[in-house]
Amino acid sequence: MNNNEFIAEMARRTGASARQVNDLVDGFLAEFTSRLEEEDVVSIPSFGSFSVKRKMERVVVNPATKQRMLVPPKLSVSFKPSTALKEKAGKPSKA
Repeated sequence: MNNNEFIAEMARRTGASARQVNDLVDGFLAEFTSRLEEEDVVSIPSFGSFSVKRKMERVVVNPATKQRMLVPPKLSVSFKPSTALKEKAGKPSKA
């Protein structure tokens, strides 16, 4: 499902216009991103939580050349699904 399909489906389900749904999704994503930039945990009930993890600096070795390289520290986003989402995702789909 791409963004246009998502917006169209949400507009169909809510009865709102595609423009209204698009504005809501854009606002949600802006706030979501802002919270993660502040390194807050973002929890969505019945879905899961997103958090920012700090990865430490490390040395890696290129197996082909045996050259050692320093990988700088970085931030990454981590997702932990809720129990409800795990249960729904674990059920076999009806075909």
